[in-house]
Amino acid sequence: MRKRRRFPIWLSVLLILAAVAVVVFLRKQAPPEPARLLPGADGYAYINLKWIRRANFTGQLPEVSHDPEYEQFIQETGFQFERDLDRAAIAIHYPESLPASGGVQPTEARFSEVFEGTINGQKLRAYLHKIATSVEEYKSSEIYSIPMQGRTVRVAPISVDTVAVSNHPDPQVIRGIVDRSRKLASPFGGPQLLRQYYKHVPLASLAWVIFKTGPRSGDFAPGPLNFSFLFEKPAVVVGSARYLGSLHLRAAAYTSSAEDAKNIADKINTFFSLFHSAETSVSAAGPDAEIKQFFDSLKIERSGDRAILTAVVPLGLIKKALAEPPTVMPPAETAVPAPQTKSKSEPKHARRVK
Repeated sequence: MRKRRRFPIWLSVLLILAAVAVVVFLRKQAPPEPARLLPGADGYAYINLKWIRRANFTGQLPEVSHDPEYEQFIQETGFQFERDLDRAAIAIHYPESLPASGGVQPTEARFSEVFEGTINGQKLRAYLHKIATSVEEYKSSEIYSIPMQGRTVRVAPISVDTVAVSNHPDPQVIRGIVDRSRKLASPFGGPQLLRQYYKHVPLASLAWVIFKTGPRSGDFAPGPLNFSFLFEKPAVVVGSARYLGSLHLRAAAYTSSAEDAKNIADKINTFFSLFHSAETSVSAAGPDAEIKQFFDSLKIERSGDRAILTAVVPLGLIKKALAEPPTVMPPAETAVPAPQTKSKSEPKHARRVK
């Protein structure tokens, strides 16, 4: 009679734990879905407003005033960025990377974005139809071309909660975003710069940036994020913000050598020394305690070919920065006494007394 071999329970548990570990590892290595949809670019930024609202470390935010154009957009679409936007990923196209138009090289950066949030698709499409000069049908999506400030902004709703936007001159850029949104999600997907450096973004970061930087080249600064005064050679900067009871900031510059990292760290240390010298020379009362706590937390260190800057922002300082400015009352008017007139009945000798 055959004996049944039972699969050991402990082995099943180990396999499950191993599978969970692999998923966590791949998840850590993979950029968020909105970022994976972006095209190749020179820099990337990401923010998770949904988790920022849940953390509520900023407290009650003051009311934001809207200009007439934005107010009309809210009324017609029902979408308010500060309320309905959950996640946003942005690709930065440096001007030197853009194609020349008519033999003229662009001098300003362009951007491609993926926004995710609570969207009323019907209202949004009606609004886009109203302001667009043309609409392109592309793979079951509509791409709206909207003239804005001498450029063409292309907008494509790609799902019930996601919209892609790009003012890159090449229309293929936003088509590529639509193409990637139709494919199955892959933890190994996304642009090359993200695949290479996203692993250095700390886990649970609410916001992060990854961008190339370096010295000036010809007539161009290296993109809108110009740190050429720090970098004598090209580098990649990875910055992040995490909420751990207070806001923890971290920025690491990945260079081509340990010597380059040392030069960057030395320059930042020199700046810190100058700042602290200026701080001690101000009034005896000193700066606000939370501002002082922030600047005291600033640290720069070198690890191999990396220069790493860290800082901690107290919650009180964040709330002060976001709070409404105090109402300044106009100074009370000081009554100016009317000039006294000399009485006719006053004797002459009294009028002579000074």
